[in-house]
Amino acid sequence: MIVLQVNQLYKSYIADEILSGVKLEVQHRDRVALVGRNGAGKSTLLKIIAGQLSYDSGDIIMPKDIHLGYLDQHAGLDSDLSVWDEMMTIFEPLKALETTMRSLEQRMADPDIYNDAEQYAKIMADYDQLQHDFKARGGYQYEADTRGVLHGMQFPREMFDQPINSLSGGQRTRLALAKLLLSKPELLILDEPTNHLDIETLSWLENYLKNYDGAILIVSHDRYFLDQVVSIVYEVSRHHVSKFSGNYSDYLDQKAKNYELDVKRYEKEQSEKAKLEQFVEKNIARASSTKMAQSRRKMLERREWMESPLGDEKSATLTFEIERQSGNDVLSVDNLAIGYDDKLISENIQLREYREDRIALVGPNGVGKSTLLKTIVGDQPKLAGEVRFGTNVQIGYYDQELAKLTSNRTVIKEIWDEWPLMNEKDVRSVLGRFLFSGDDVEKIVSDLSGGEKARLALAKLMLEKNNFLVLDEPTNHLDLDSKEVLENALIDYQGTLLFVSHDRYFINRIATKVVELSHDGTFEYLGDYDYYVEKKLELEEIALEKAAEEQAKHPTPVKEKKATNTSIDKEAKKKERSLRRKIETLEADMATFDAQIVEYEQQLCDPDVYSDHEKTLTIQSALDDAKEQKDTLEMEWLELNEELEAL
Repeated sequence: MIVLQVNQLYKSYIADEILSGVKLEVQHRDRVALVGRNGAGKSTLLKIIAGQLSYDSGDIIMPKDIHLGYLDQHAGLDSDLSVWDEMMTIFEPLKALETTMRSLEQRMADPDIYNDAEQYAKIMADYDQLQHDFKARGGYQYEADTRGVLHGMQFPREMFDQPINSLSGGQRTRLALAKLLLSKPELLILDEPTNHLDIETLSWLENYLKNYDGAILIVSHDRYFLDQVVSIVYEVSRHHVSKFSGNYSDYLDQKAKNYELDVKRYEKEQSEKAKLEQFVEKNIARASSTKMAQSRRKMLERREWMESPLGDEKSATLTFEIERQSGNDVLSVDNLAIGYDDKLISENIQLREYREDRIALVGPNGVGKSTLLKTIVGDQPKLAGEVRFGTNVQIGYYDQELAKLTSNRTVIKEIWDEWPLMNEKDVRSVLGRFLFSGDDVEKIVSDLSGGEKARLALAKLMLEKNNFLVLDEPTNHLDLDSKEVLENALIDYQGTLLFVSHDRYFINRIATKVVELSHDGTFEYLGDYDYYVEKKLELEEIALEKAAEEQAKHPTPVKEKKATNTSIDKEAKKKERSLRRKIETLEADMATFDAQIVEYEQQLCDPDVYSDHEKTLTIQSALDDAKEQKDTLEMEWLELNEELEAL
């Protein structure tokens, strides 16, 4: 079933054309990505589809019964309610349905109602329909679903009563996403949903969206996320939209093949065009051939010549060079403790980095990854331990918050004041490589967009020619094309890298080692991100096996046993399996009682039964008993689900 159709959509801002003749289609359970450069019109198209922006012409067709949910990339909840109470506002219709069901149950329990067979039959039919609707809409599991989504979005149970207005901006954005997921629209539109999410939360979101029972339309710069989730890609480029089948990597392969074909076709057309132009130029003034020349000129004017495959889209050009080589030992970190104002964040940090190492630092939000980088480069004092650098190490630091780019200088002055020996032509040439041309170089630095500040910071970093680059989220604010340019530059870089990134695609391309940071220390993995995930799972399984063997050899009373992470994990998995078996049994029992209840209710509607008062009382008693037992099972089912979600 088609849930969205966009036909011949046009959108302009005064004289600037944004979208031209856009066609797009989304079917039920499609996972669709919109990709393209910053400013290409991706967010504009989403806002038009969501009804938040007008358009010049075209058609947007959606079935009337389709519920659309839209999350803006800058969205964040603003509410005086607690986290839990705000989530419960989604289910007000379900709560109203439940209240009506309880009211009907009270009426059915009234003995006087038996005397009015027609009224009783109507109440039973209404109740049966309400019960069916309540179950179909998730009435028996919405609280468990809510706990699951909040847990996945990193809101533990102790935060459920916290007022939303006391949360940080990133937490409010995650909560807005959680609320939208719980509302379960048939068409889910997400604009940069991966912002403010750590790797653990990203993995949870990927799995949730894979199993989502609806269509999804996503704009994201997280290429690993797109590879995991989407099966259709629409590229927004030069005001038009092109469709590609497959995930993001498939799109890149197809785009590269299409580009080669387009270049050949373009070159062929340009050759034909040149021959026609040459013929017109030579023969237009000759009496004998002027008519043929005029005919060729009309052909030139009428024919729609193919545009250059490159178009007017320019890419930044970036190369990182080093002024001099460092020694083999670049960085040594021993027993380091980090934090702010004597507030400890992480300790027991050990790190060794050698020349040409490329280390990715990973870990959950709040564990201190950025703080560790700031401590290493000296922007933040250490609480304990040692940080030592090798000989000839020159550090270049890229701050994810771009805090150092807040000056009132112009872009050209920002470079020129720090490299005064460069002539103006060379400064403009460097800025041109980072897409600052013409009047762009006269912009005030503090007024630049996030993407522009990121490119300017990278330009400065390139000019420093350091042999050790410390990068904090270097792909933030960059579009997909700029990310690829940065990656290629870092792959060719002859120095040493230490970086923090949530971009798993970037980590896979760049890292030779992954260091996981926790509050208790660090653990090193010799490989890229995929290797890190695989090895981590392998180590956890080995630890569980060893713990099981050790427990079998030396059984210890539970009260005296010192809990370890591995034994806890094993017990948790065992408990999870037990809970799931109990839940399945309860669901089967509940289904049995549902069938009995329906049978009793049908018997009560039989004229031969409700005319016999004693038989009616017997069946009603059995019905009440079945409902009571079912209610008991439902309460137990809910408690077990809560326990399962808490694991």
